[in-house]
Amino acid sequence: MDDQPSVGAVLDQIAPRLRDAREKKNVSLAALARATGISTSTLSRLESGQRKPSLELLLPVTAALGVPFDQIVAAPRIVDPRVPQQATTRDGRILIPLSRQQGEPRAYKMVIPAHDGDPHLRTHTGHEWLYVLRGRLRVQLGDHDFVMGAGEAAEFDCRIPHWFGAAGRGSVEVLSLFGKSGERIHLRASHR
Repeated sequence: MDDQPSVGAVLDQIAPRLRDAREKKNVSLAALARATGISTSTLSRLESGQRKPSLELLLPVTAALGVPFDQIVAAPRIVDPRVPQQATTRDGRILIPLSRQQGEPRAYKMVIPAHDGDPHLRTHTGHEWLYVLRGRLRVQLGDHDFVMGAGEAAEFDCRIPHWFGAAGRGSVEVLSLFGKSGERIHLRASHR
């Protein structure tokens, strides 16, 4: 099986890449038309995919925008999307990063041992979303003290005094999304 995109798929990406490059440079279609000698209507059709891209059109446009030609026409490099599973241990808890990027939100799988049941409430900036994968999770959030089972989720502002740990005799596995910015976690799902 070939991992490279088809020629048609590459050509379909030229129109949005041209529009994105022009908008990032803050250049109007009229200004680009003046700089290239290509009519505004032709440039508009090229950006909307209604005009087939050709070297005669693309070379002057990329030159006028000051963007590399291959940025517009090259197939995107396909990289392995899997995240390396490099576990670390903090306060007896195993943290496995599930996101490669250094930005936010950060995603982790957490394994909390059964002996980690002594609550120590703390506060800090940020927002956390938890999903119990396996076991039972005890959560203390302000005046609330409750236990969550597999398949349950919680979301909270980390400025509220909080703690969570294993409830019962076994360890608990949790999926955690954390953002320091204090904004709520937003999940997007496609509708089929």
